[in-house]
Amino acid sequence: MGYPEDALAQDEELILHRHPHWKMLVVPALTFVLATAVAGFLLGVTQKQVDGTARTVLSIVIGVAWLGVIAWRSVAPFTVWKFTHFIVTDRRVLIRQGVLTHTGIDIPMGRISNVQFRHGPVDRLLKTGTLVIASASDDPLEFDDIPDVEHVHSLLYHQVFDSTQQQHERNRPEDRGEDDENAW
Repeated sequence: MGYPEDALAQDEELILHRHPHWKMLVVPALTFVLATAVAGFLLGVTQKQVDGTARTVLSIVIGVAWLGVIAWRSVAPFTVWKFTHFIVTDRRVLIRQGVLTHTGIDIPMGRISNVQFRHGPVDRLLKTGTLVIASASDDPLEFDDIPDVEHVHSLLYHQVFDSTQQQHERNRPEDRGEDDENAW
């Protein structure tokens, strides 16, 4: 069973599952390339300019520094991206994050009062943006780097509308088996 499926109730339907937009990975990828180029250059200089034990020690130091930079600035952001899930079901919106320590937010469709999005020129080119979800009693929650944010906004709006319609239909007196005289 994949990750989002194990967070769902037995009869809950998965509508959308996304990771943050790939633009989050641009800086880590560039960092990887730049750090590798710098480490390669420094190793080359070390091999030509230094002899003996000093060459070995400097090579190890350069390798450890490269590995540290890559782990910190490339692997860690990729891991955060990979283990961040934005999920929409027929009942709720779920956000799950974390590898060792998991955090999550669940927002029932019936509690969502407003759905907004915003994106600037670069986000529009990349088809990403920030999704803002306001629930009935809480402060609005903002989710950055949602891929195809306009589509997600529209989808979520329709899910909230459908959920509200279903709630109103369940609360009508004729749906509960009551007639109009007993409803008052």
